[in-house]
Amino acid sequence: MTEREAGERRAGERGTGEREAGEREAGEGTRSEVYAELAALGPYGVHPGHALITMVEPHPGHEYAYNRWYEDDHYYAGAMAMPWMFSGRRWVATRDLQLLRYPEKSALAQPVTAGCYLSTYWITEGRYADHMRWTVGINKRLNRDARVYQDRTHVFTAFQDHETTVYRDGAAGPRDFHALDHPYAGLVLQVIDAESPQARAELLEWLRTRHLPERLAGSPAAMVTVFHPTPLPGDRMTYVKQVEGVDVRLTLLWFLQADPRDCWERHFTGLGEAVGEVGLGRVELVAPFIPTVPGTDLYVAELR
Repeated sequence: MTEREAGERRAGERGTGEREAGEREAGEGTRSEVYAELAALGPYGVHPGHALITMVEPHPGHEYAYNRWYEDDHYYAGAMAMPWMFSGRRWVATRDLQLLRYPEKSALAQPVTAGCYLSTYWITEGRYADHMRWTVGINKRLNRDARVYQDRTHVFTAFQDHETTVYRDGAAGPRDFHALDHPYAGLVLQVIDAESPQARAELLEWLRTRHLPERLAGSPAAMVTVFHPTPLPGDRMTYVKQVEGVDVRLTLLWFLQADPRDCWERHFTGLGEAVGEVGLGRVELVAPFIPTVPGTDLYVAELR
């Protein structure tokens, strides 16, 4: 080996060593060793103990841009890539679906047609606090990096704790942890405010044991999941308003095996009266949606 060849070999070895040291330093910079520690600790079941339910209205003229931002970036970087958020699905209300909503005077949506996109996510039971620390941190980073689309309004955004799931067919069919992956044809969001915190417990029991089993029998809805909202952290993003009614509110998601337009009149028009008759609360929103088709702008032209 000539002196020149030896010098080139030594230089190459130095370059390789420096590159490997740089890679190790970069790995340490992300604290990658912490991931192995975290994976060995805490709950890791499949039960959706918590949910993020967020209904958003893109500002007029921003419908396509908002949809592309959410589909191409935020659904992943701002949601599914986070620890313990294990399932998600987006839903859309075209104008004809918006016009089916009630009551006209809603405590949530003003006007009641506001909020044409709905996103639903399941979070592993017992991991709410862990997830919240990550989500606040990542959303601050996304905001700094100009990866948060501002021309939208959060109509109803809340993290929620699971209360119960009622099934139409008992043990047959998908479970609630499958619900956001199963190809359901539609979803109905129902929000009920109890008369008081004490009445919410009575309302929940009536829903679980009487009302929902009766309504589900013979209906196109395979299951109803019931949640109650929790307060957002104090260091949340300023564009998301604090959750109201956390002591009295229940949020119901009806998962449908049919297009809601085909079964609305028969199965969903009387939900407000049914709750009002028992005197335990008031229905503040009943809103139908259909699933989006990921990666497309399908339905965007039908929002207005």
